[in-house]
Amino acid sequence: MNLHIVALFKFNESYLMEAVEFFQKLIRETRKENGCLQYELVEDKDQKGTFFLIELWESAEHHSRHDATDHLFEFRNNISKILTETIQVYKGYKIY
Repeated sequence: MNLHIVALFKFNESYLMEAVEFFQKLIRETRKENGCLQYELVEDKDQKGTFFLIELWESAEHHSRHDATDHLFEFRNNISKILTETIQVYKGYKIY
């Protein structure tokens, strides 16, 4: 069963370029992973510095493997210094 994930990130506007660079590297590497069906970055239209990472994985097992990758570890380490709030992550399965 496909796993859907939305992760919410908030950054101070002075770090937006840096944040986007970190996301670009993460997205490039993650899209190469087995089981990654969708991995896209969306910026909130009304709240500058608020981003949504939209993920679709073939299965929870594929996402679990993603959680152990070096590029995700590096991303988390880099952004932890520039976030204004804790990351919010929502995971679920499509109902309809």
